[in-house]
Amino acid sequence: MRHSPTVPVWDPLVRIFHWLLVAGFFTAYLTEDDFMTLHAWAGYLVLSLLAFRLAWGFVGPRHARFSDFVAPPGEALRYLGRVVTGRAPRHLGHNPAGGLMIVALLVGLVLTGASGLVVYGVEEQAGPLAAYVAHWPRAIGKAFEEVHEFLANGVLLLVFVHVAGVIVESLLHRENLVKAMWTGEKRLN
Repeated sequence: MRHSPTVPVWDPLVRIFHWLLVAGFFTAYLTEDDFMTLHAWAGYLVLSLLAFRLAWGFVGPRHARFSDFVAPPGEALRYLGRVVTGRAPRHLGHNPAGGLMIVALLVGLVLTGASGLVVYGVEEQAGPLAAYVAHWPRAIGKAFEEVHEFLANGVLLLVFVHVAGVIVESLLHRENLVKAMWTGEKRLN
């Protein structure tokens, strides 16, 4: 059996970012209350990774750049329609729906992290925002905590949809996208 030639698609920094983000998000999601220090540090990791990824989206290699994969929502919806019919074209980088998911995940994670910083500052008088928000009433801290938990659950839902999309795309195009995110290589055609 002949193997198709592969090409590098995901650079090492994108791959390291991706898997550290997975670890950081799930560590933060699964810890709080009795493990608040670990929860906070996992949140700091996620926010630091997001800052890197936002910059890398403008200066990184081709498939890391937002200009390579961010498409209008209408294009993503048309692509999803073609997925349903089994006629979606293969993309070397992210497809239009995948690009939209990346944007949704990034926005969701930034909002989750930002609301977490406010909660940490108000309720624990700790973190980088403590000097600005520690004097806020606890009711505001509790409201931000509800927002933070809502956003974290929303991100978890997006993660499930993302994983489902990876599975569908892998089956549709007969390629292992999880392996590609480990190795950085994808089949040329």
